[in-house]
Amino acid sequence: MTEPMEAEFDTVASWTADIAVELGAEYYLAAGCRGSGSPAALAWLGDALAVSAGDRVLDVGAGLGGPAAYLAHHSGVRPLLVEPEEGACRAAVRLFDLPVVRADATALPLPSSSFDAAWCLGVLCTTDEQPKLLAQLRRVLRPSGRLGLLVFTATESFAGEQPEGNTFISSAQLNAMIAEADLAVRASAPNVRFGPDAEWQRQVETIDAELDRRHGGQIPWQIAQRQSALFGQLLASEQIEGTLLVLQPLT
Repeated sequence: MTEPMEAEFDTVASWTADIAVELGAEYYLAAGCRGSGSPAALAWLGDALAVSAGDRVLDVGAGLGGPAAYLAHHSGVRPLLVEPEEGACRAAVRLFDLPVVRADATALPLPSSSFDAAWCLGVLCTTDEQPKLLAQLRRVLRPSGRLGLLVFTATESFAGEQPEGNTFISSAQLNAMIAEADLAVRASAPNVRFGPDAEWQRQVETIDAELDRRHGGQIPWQIAQRQSALFGQLLASEQIEGTLLVLQPLT
């Protein structure tokens, strides 16, 4: 049986890269960022992280690599991607020629205090080991480093249904985990504030339509679509909310 994360970030990731290559390089960023941030959100995070040319930046749970490619292009940073699914790793190299390590976010095979900044976008809710993930992110940051997060948390109206593979915690639980990881919030903003522009949305819709045309009858795409639909319903009904955070080590 195909698992949801394998469906979306292995099989569908490979299909997405195929389509982007056929459509042309102007589609790469939209393809690489599906579900992980709009240009406006990435720009806000990049500014709040205060990264500059030459900084080493880690993208954990990087997917197809679009956000890291965006940051490298706009800020001149040197990104390293960590992603557990093989299809997404191959897609990131194919689309953006970025260095990728295939590994789990809760067991980063990287030296401590080795990155100027890191970000982890939409990943925290995909594990039930959030404290372990935050501890790993904190470990690889330099003392002056910054950490960017896109997190989805359960609101008071959360009814308990969630996409398979997701574990939504409350904002209070998240804040406690942040403090336990010896991190402090430096900046925050609601993700809903950063919608995609019209051209970006058109590109995403073009890619999705082509995915559906080619693979609509195949189980991995159907699983990914069900996951996406339920996630969208939870956001629309305000049972979960997305927040952009920038954190810094306390010591």
